[in-house]
Amino acid sequence: MRLEYFDIIDSVDVFDVAAGRVEARSTVPEESPVFEGHFPGYPVMPGVLLLEMMNHTSGYLLLGMHDFGRLPFFAGAKKVKIRSFVLPGMTMHSICELEHDGSGFCITRNKILVDGELIADAELTMMVMDFPSAELPVMIRDRARRHGVALGLVS
Repeated sequence: MRLEYFDIIDSVDVFDVAAGRVEARSTVPEESPVFEGHFPGYPVMPGVLLLEMMNHTSGYLLLGMHDFGRLPFFAGAKKVKIRSFVLPGMTMHSICELEHDGSGFCITRNKILVDGELIADAELTMMVMDFPSAELPVMIRDRARRHGVALGLVS
């Protein structure tokens, strides 16, 4: 995980597009420039980055649903709850399930667990668009491979 680059996910452990489910994992780094201000002397993973991890997990689901041919974007969040602090060294397990798909938008149910304990959850609205450049889908596929996504289904 490289927080300052929004490279939030370490690995994708479940990539089941047919079932509408993706699970990802990340270990919060012991040190990051993010922690210099959040908070000095007591580093805590910012809640907005917990939401971003759920966003990235949802993004993988949508990428898979569109055979990595369209780009997912965060469009909104509802029912967001941050229930506990996430500290450096903790490993987060992010779970995303498809709730609704239609009209260019999807709604996903998301949660983050640490050691089986629910830390955060949210309902995200995502939209899909054409890729704005020819280079971006290549970079996204490369990142997906690094995260362990089986791209055998994808051209």
